Amino acid sequence: MKAAEKTSIEKFDDKNLKIRTLEEEDNKKAVITHYLHNLHNDVKNHYEEEALTYLNEIAAEKNGKKNTDLFADPAVKQLKSEVENVPFKTSKKSDFKFIDLFAGIGGFRIALQNIGGECVYTSEWNPDSKKTYQANFGEFPFGDITQKSIKNYIPDDFQILCAGFPCQAFSIAGNRKGFHDTRGTLFFDLEKIIETKRPKVVFLENVKNLVSHDKGNTFKVILEILEEKLGYKAYTKVLNSSTHANVPQNRERIFIIAFDKEQVPNHGDFKFPEAIPLTRTIHDILEKGKQADNLYYKKDHQYYPELEKTITSKDTIYQWRRVYVRENKSQVCPTLTANMGTGGHNVPLILDDYGIRKLTPKECFAFQGYPMDKYILPNIANSKLYMQAGNSVTTPLIERISQEILNVLLP
Repeated sequence: MKAAEKTSIEKFDDKNLKIRTLEEEDNKKAVITHYLHNLHNDVKNHYEEEALTYLNEIAAEKNGKKNTDLFADPAVKQLKSEVENVPFKTSKKSDFKFIDLFAGIGGFRIALQNIGGECVYTSEWNPDSKKTYQANFGEFPFGDITQKSIKNYIPDDFQILCAGFPCQAFSIAGNRKGFHDTRGTLFFDLEKIIETKRPKVVFLENVKNLVSHDKGNTFKVILEILEEKLGYKAYTKVLNSSTHANVPQNRERIFIIAFDKEQVPNHGDFKFPEAIPLTRTIHDILEKGKQADNLYYKKDHQYYPELEKTITSKDTIYQWRRVYVRENKSQVCPTLTANMGTGGHNVPLILDDYGIRKLTPKECFAFQGYPMDKYILPNIANSKLYMQAGNSVTTPLIERISQEILNVLLP
C-alpha cells in the first residue's frame, strides 16, 4: 500500500466515503475507535455490528472490493495501528472498567488507567479537545451526551462513571413538589445515565463555587438526586492540588464520590486522601531557555510599564487581571482558567532571563500534572490549548482519589 493511499481516522472527511454530515463522520470515528480499543474484551460486542459495517465500507472504498479477512485489509490494519500506537495505551488486563464523560483532554483517563482501569466509553463535545484526546489515547470521543443517540452508545459493563461536568444553573425557582427540577441542565443527563446504567461508583468534579452556587441550593439538588432518588451514598470534599497532589498550583475543586449502596455495602470505608507535603516548585515545571517570541511582552505594549514595575521576581508566577498585576505570594501557580488565553484576563505571567512572558501551553498542562515527557499537544491554536488546560482536572489528584475508591471496590 503506497504511503499516499494510507487510511487515517483523520481522513474520514474524504468525499469518496460519502459521509453526509459532520455528526455522521464523528460517530463513525467514535464507533470504529471504540470497537478497535475493545477488541480484547466483551465490550466490543456493543460496538461490533456498526463498526464492522463502517470498516467494510472503508475497505471496499479503498481497495475496490470486500476483503473476506477484514483485519488483513491494509486500510483496516492502518486504522488499528493508529488506535493502538499512542502514548497512553489501553491495558488489555484491567481491574475495573470506567466511562469518561465530559472527557476534555483525558485527565480522568490518565489517572484511572494508571491504577489499572480500562476506559470503555468516552464523550466530549468540543472539536479541539477531541483532537487532543485522540492524539493521546487513540480513541475519538462520542459527541453531545445530551443526545439520546449518543447515550445509546454507552455500554453496560463498567463500574465507575467519571465526569468533570460543567455547572449550569438549575431550575429551582417557583413552587416545587418532590425533587428539584434538573431538566435543562447537564446534570440531568448524568442523572439519566446513572439511573439507567447503575454504576457502582459515580466520580464527579467541579469548581469549588458549586457548593455555594445559588445559596447552596444547586449543590443540595445534586446530593438529593444522588442519594434520595438514585439510592447512592455521596461523599464530598473540597481539595487543593497544591496540598493534596504535590502539584504547585493553587486549585481548589469540589469532588463528589457516590457509591451504589446495594452494590458497594462497604462504602463507609471510603475516605478522601490526606494532605501531603508540597515538595515541587514552579521551577520543576517552567521550561528552561528562551521560549517563542510571541509569548513575551514587547516594551511598546500599552501595559508594559505596569508589568515591568510589578513583575520583579523569578520565583513566583504573577497574574494579569485585565488592568493590573496580582502577585501570587504563595509561590505556586495561580488557578489556571479556561479564559487565560482569550483576551487578557487571568493570564499567568513570569519573569525569565529574556523578559516577561506568558506561560507556554506545555507548562500549563504540566501544572495540571500531565506527564509532558509523553503527552502530545496537537497542532492547534495556543488559545485552544490554554482553554483545554484551564478546563482540565489535575491528574495526580484524580489518581489519589481514584486509589481510595479502588481500596473500597477491591479491598
